[in-house]
Amino acid sequence: MCIEYKKIFIMLFLTINMTEEIGFQDWEKLDLRVGEIIKVEDIENADKLYKLEIDVGELGTRVIVAGIKKFYEKEEIEGKRCIILANLEPRKMKGVESEGMILAAVNDSEDKIVLIQPEKDIELGSKIR
Repeated sequence: MCIEYKKIFIMLFLTINMTEEIGFQDWEKLDLRVGEIIKVEDIENADKLYKLEIDVGELGTRVIVAGIKKFYEKEEIEGKRCIILANLEPRKMKGVESEGMILAAVNDSEDKIVLIQPEKDIELGSKIR
């Protein structure tokens, strides 16, 4: 599950071969939005996962499970803006239904993860194009 989760995290749930090109139509399917992390909670029996409540403006609040616990303290990410993938089918992880995915950059050795954030202030729910 852990290796599969990392693969999904990195590939944004797109099941493509890394050497295969994706078309513009594939990119257009992604609904990427600006959100703000408003609450961070531990998940019982999950040493890598946080349960995040994210305000996505007109889309409301989403619960997203993210494997960033060893890289960020709760206080460090609460109130941060982030980019989420908003149109994923919900998926249950450790008993919590996740309604999307936050975007992060991961180095090759996977020992560093950095949340992707908007450069400047913009309305919550704004689309990434």
